[in-house]
Amino acid sequence: MAMAGGLLIGIFVGIVSGVVGIGGGVLIIPILLWAYGMTQSEAQGTSLAILLPPTGLLAFLQYYKAGHADLKLGLIIAVGVFLGGWLGGDWAQHLSNVALRRIFAAFLIVIAVHLLTTK
Repeated sequence: MAMAGGLLIGIFVGIVSGVVGIGGGVLIIPILLWAYGMTQSEAQGTSLAILLPPTGLLAFLQYYKAGHADLKLGLIIAVGVFLGGWLGGDWAQHLSNVALRRIFAAFLIVIAVHLLTTK
């Protein structure tokens, strides 16, 4: 399942991310936890490895061509994500897998509640 399953997971996550604009980690981390039996740390590290190549480039180009992307703001945020990712990655190494999983779940709950309760 590792390689072929990984490719299928990547295609699925890419399609969903391209359609609804979510970060792939929201899907990839739970899949890695359940289907591959990874720890929270392993799943998060693997998910971050996916971000290294320009995985969202083709989806971004479709949005940009349609006039639905702010390139300048996106690049500024990318610099922040670069620096924040370094800090967050360092901090995560000092937390237990249980703590990481609970933090991840809390973020998903907050996001879900906000989406369900706003217009």
